[in-house]
Amino acid sequence: MHNTVKNLFDIENNINTYLNKLNINNYPKIIAVSKTFKIDKILPLIEYGHLDYGENKVQEAIEKWTDIKRINSKIRLHMIGKLQTNKVKFAVEIFDYIHSVDSEKLAKKIADEQNKIKKKIKIFLQVNIGDENQKSGINKSNISHLTSYCREIGLDLIGLMCIPPANIDPEIYFDEMNKLNKISGFKELSMGMSSDFLTAVKHSSTYVRIGSSIFGQRS
Repeated sequence: MHNTVKNLFDIENNINTYLNKLNINNYPKIIAVSKTFKIDKILPLIEYGHLDYGENKVQEAIEKWTDIKRINSKIRLHMIGKLQTNKVKFAVEIFDYIHSVDSEKLAKKIADEQNKIKKKIKIFLQVNIGDENQKSGINKSNISHLTSYCREIGLDLIGLMCIPPANIDPEIYFDEMNKLNKISGFKELSMGMSSDFLTAVKHSSTYVRIGSSIFGQRS
């Protein structure tokens, strides 16, 4: 078994054991965050049958995934980084999910581009849950407004996403996100990374974004 596959396998087991202990049975999907890793590092996971991968740069995603997605149409590619409006046209062509919508302008551009090519992308709204100046995302008070707008223009909005403040226990942020997600009536919730994914799944995260714990440290 290749070490990346073993790492993924261990993470799946950790999550299952932890959720069973808590009597929770919503098992999340694991997005293998493959950004900056070359395709030879990723191929063992693809061969193992893993389907969800995360990238944060549109150009890198196009170069790495265009041929693979042509061969394997089941692969789901997740845009997890900040998306510039001038890159939306290309992002819509290659990605299946966008986790970082945080403005009407970006939402409108996605709607326009996906209509042109008759494709429905699944969308998460990024919430700046820690009110950090340096981070993308909407303020939690703007969730219902942007939700309504996205629905009006025909986006397939499925949930909220956050990156909690670093070096603080993320529990209160994940708990709050879970409540906000339920109030908004969403089924999916994108939160949790290598350092905190167990806490995230405890608070109903349905998509965890894990990079270094699968692929190793980025150089």
